[in-house]
Amino acid sequence: MRQSKISVLCFSPTGGTERIARIAAGELAGRLGLEQEFIDFTRPENRQREYRFGPEDLLVMASPVYAGRLPNKLMPEYRAKIFGEGASALALCVFGNRSPDEALRELVLLLEDNGFQMAGAAAFAGRHAFSDKVGAGRPDEADQEEIRQFARRAAEKLAGGELPRLELDRGEIGPYYTPLREDGAPAKFLKARPVTDGEKCVRCGRCVRACPLGSIDRETMEAAGLCIKCQACIRRCPAGAKHFEDPDFLSHTAMLEQNYTRRAENQIFL
Repeated sequence: MRQSKISVLCFSPTGGTERIARIAAGELAGRLGLEQEFIDFTRPENRQREYRFGPEDLLVMASPVYAGRLPNKLMPEYRAKIFGEGASALALCVFGNRSPDEALRELVLLLEDNGFQMAGAAAFAGRHAFSDKVGAGRPDEADQEEIRQFARRAAEKLAGGELPRLELDRGEIGPYYTPLREDGAPAKFLKARPVTDGEKCVRCGRCVRACPLGSIDRETMEAAGLCIKCQACIRRCPAGAKHFEDPDFLSHTAMLEQNYTRRAENQIFL
């Protein structure tokens, strides 16, 4: 069945995943002659409702990769709020130049289980949220052309009607990646939270609005609830007032900068 609309749904605390999703969706929209609807799944209020898509809908769903998987705090909401009911979908994962590991397979299986027909799936490298040195400049011009080519090929499949099953491993999903310190030992920073420099903070509230879990206190500007280390508050602070001080977090970031500045390859399934 011919699609009548493209819905772009993404969780993107620092904007990198959204950027890649919009490049792919823009190419699809141009090729298929469809309007786009953007659903910002990053905002807590937008995760309170269900999203149901029918046979005439095309969903582009994009998620960042956290520790080689889909973000564990978002998985229940992905599974409980997004349903296909015969809709077509493209799965996009964005990883911070280390590896997508199991995230893309995990997203494809989730969407298939929730009633979507897959037109394609891809994992693209972006700048790592923890460091400007890891994945610097990604997606670059070559990446952007690869994203557009992926979208063009997916559009051709969609225009052809039937969507054959993607050829990828549908076995059990592996464990989360274990973050490492510089010395190779596991980095344990689960309870780490960003701290605020009171002298720099201008109390603009951007961090409060940016936090995808609503965990920053409006009075103190400090993280008072669960922190998923997404870096939204740090990246969006205009005064540079937020940072991490946790030793294991900093050591893990240093390890990434030592070992993962090489150009990681994108993954595409069509």
